Amino acid sequence: MSNVPSDLKYAKSHEWVRVTGDLATVGITDHAQHELTDVVFVELPAVGRQVKAGEPCAVVESVKTASDIYAPVSGTVLEVNPAVVDNPALVNTAPDSDGWLCKIKLSSPAELKALLSPEQYKAQIGG
Repeated sequence: MSNVPSDLKYAKSHEWVRVTGDLATVGITDHAQHELTDVVFVELPAVGRQVKAGEPCAVVESVKTASDIYAPVSGTVLEVNPAVVDNPALVNTAPDSDGWLCKIKLSSPAELKALLSPEQYKAQIGG
């Protein structure tokens, strides 16, 4: 069974968001990393890039496939996680903590209302 932390919001496309003020930390869910299996490469967005909710902003490659990662919120990329570039396996071993991908300054905080609660996400993945 996948780990679904209760302090996160979730996108239907299997990204999570942890919001602190107007900053959203983004990663992929435990369920998503299980589906991908061994992550071998992560391509992160450029710092300063404007992203829109629902549009691809990063790529995670595993031994099985390459998957687009979609921005769960709109805003400006303020920071990316160099640790996952150096050690892509962090996406597998710590998907909702050290394996985060980027931090986005929210341009439209109301978009958070469209994200799933932990309970809704568990229902989506059959948990």
